[in-house]
Amino acid sequence: MTAFDFRPTLNAPDDDPYLWLEDVEGERALAWAASQSARTLEHFGGTQFERDRGTLTAIFDRPDKIPLITRRGQYLYNVWRDARNPRGLWRRTTLAAYMKADREWELLLDLDALAASDGEDWIWGGASIEPERREKAILRLSRGGSDAVVHREFDLGSLSFVADGFNLPEAKGDIDWLDPDTLLLSSALGDGMATRSGYARTVRLWKRGADPLTAPVLFETESESLSVSGHLDRTTESERLWFIEKPAFFEVIGRIGDRSGPKMKIDLPRDARWNSFGDWLAVKPRKPWTVGGTTHAADALIGISLSSFIAGERGFVTLFEPRDRRSLQSFFWNNGKLIISYLANLVPRFEMFTPERQEWTRRALNTVPAEGTVHLWSLDAGDHETNGEVLISAQDPMTPPQLLLLDLNDAPPLGAPVILKHNPETFDASGLVVTRHEAVSIDGEMIPYTQVGPANGNGDAPVHLTAYGGFGISLLPYYNSSIGKLWLERGGTCVVANIRGGGEFGTRWHEAGRRQGKRLAHDDFAAVAADLVRRGITRPWRIAAEGGSCGGLLIANMLTRYPERYGALFCTIPLVDMRRYTRLLAGASWIDEYGDPDKPEAWTFLKEISAYHAAMPGQPYPPILLATTKRDDRVHPGHARKMAAKLQALGYPAYFYELGAGGHGYGKDNRERAAFIALGNNFLRSAIGWQDNHVR
Repeated sequence: MTAFDFRPTLNAPDDDPYLWLEDVEGERALAWAASQSARTLEHFGGTQFERDRGTLTAIFDRPDKIPLITRRGQYLYNVWRDARNPRGLWRRTTLAAYMKADREWELLLDLDALAASDGEDWIWGGASIEPERREKAILRLSRGGSDAVVHREFDLGSLSFVADGFNLPEAKGDIDWLDPDTLLLSSALGDGMATRSGYARTVRLWKRGADPLTAPVLFETESESLSVSGHLDRTTESERLWFIEKPAFFEVIGRIGDRSGPKMKIDLPRDARWNSFGDWLAVKPRKPWTVGGTTHAADALIGISLSSFIAGERGFVTLFEPRDRRSLQSFFWNNGKLIISYLANLVPRFEMFTPERQEWTRRALNTVPAEGTVHLWSLDAGDHETNGEVLISAQDPMTPPQLLLLDLNDAPPLGAPVILKHNPETFDASGLVVTRHEAVSIDGEMIPYTQVGPANGNGDAPVHLTAYGGFGISLLPYYNSSIGKLWLERGGTCVVANIRGGGEFGTRWHEAGRRQGKRLAHDDFAAVAADLVRRGITRPWRIAAEGGSCGGLLIANMLTRYPERYGALFCTIPLVDMRRYTRLLAGASWIDEYGDPDKPEAWTFLKEISAYHAAMPGQPYPPILLATTKRDDRVHPGHARKMAAKLQALGYPAYFYELGAGGHGYGKDNRERAAFIALGNNFLRSAIGWQDNHVR
């Protein structure tokens, strides 16, 4: 009889023999990761993997894909990656030039050349352009894709870095320009400047030429809080600074002040979402909020004059009221108007409100596409620069994304949006149909899911099933080139499930799958797998499930809780060890979502979803591939490493793959991302016995 090492277990969760794998750069841990990755590539690499990697790389590098843009002043800015420029080119053009078929771009920075000259693994992290003169920018450069970045000032005239400028060593955090010679610095850099979660604990006033470590602290929070930040509100006539404190993931405290610090706290519920423009304030309470003699429902959207609110007025105007399966998804300001996005039973809808003292004028944006997955946002990066022009992305599982431009200044009736660009079709969708279904979860809740595949199956479909189920994030079906090429085009079926914990149906849906409800969210996913079998689409051993990050926790729990419902599992950049997650990198920031394992009452329900501790020998676990990146400084790579090591020690077919870079993602460039995805799908197809790779 084989003697297994069961550790760690639910009864002895702190007796962990694999803690050495948490040493991200440790010699022993790196050697283990390299050996495991080589073993995985030996099993699932080869000709088909190389062919798939090449196919996906070519798709990701296509010259006719949409260049995503944001406008700052007169220019549209873009970062472009392709085969010749894997790290990317930072460039700009005008809107008139962008709208031409043969557009011209002005090159600002070649990231590949910079990485080579610096001898650094630079990945683009964004840019903040000084908004008054627009002569300088501060670039965010990430080593290997990590969340921590190096800030470097860049001269847009000479296209060179400013040697003695606003340059900051690697740290998590950000900056905001106050004027050409002054920044608000929200950075974890410096002793005692980081919260427990590793984010900025202070907002400092950094003047040109000064040492950032000795810059005056304008505002600070306790180390147990998640983070703080600060920014200059340029939508007002007089200078107004916002100081934003996040005590927890779903809590925000806003304070208004000036360059000497905050002066006034805005009296809103901590868990409400809100934003302002000029003298107007829009608020979305997370829970019912009784104020001024009126109770506003959870997830309603209400508006008021900010100056009046500060003066004590509480007569809000109701702008949006939620209903069952009708939920607000986002709201933002553009040119003094409030644009909202909501889902009506997962169908997108958009409206615009013009604020007035007595009543806000409502206008339906009925020329925005109303089918598929649609997102709408401002063309301009800065709220103060918005002029009524918004961008729209519209797609569905069989129609590639289009990028459209809509001018909200058009007098009624609203004009149709102009198609700026569209992505090419990247897989053969002929014979495929998109259908929507609902599974009955363990407590009777109906769980929607979208299915894409052949119209007529034989009951043995190879199914790719995925979901997320956390942080109130809505996962809507989109045009997935990778799944389309590697799965659908070959006769397979793909399914996206809207499990609880997401935001598809508002706070109620999120709350039901949060903390002690996370186990229920996982039950939802298992119910969808069972429903696919019940409907005669497939059989359990033909279902390949994939999920990443919070979705990786989901997949790990399918292994330990519902192994009989799956043929293979692909668990990416995952959270798995729920006993120690708060002690690993940014883990403490997610206590609001999962609970605090150091509190006995929370560990009572967390241990039910800690697959790392629940894994035991002698179970019908399907094959699993756990994959991560060494440079993921958000979800610690130790989660995936330790889970793979324990499962192998228990005798299971568990595989592991780790990239050297890529941050909390699937690689640092298109080729690495293609390899990550191709390897995972080759593993899944092999494990469910689907070796027919004939392309239709």
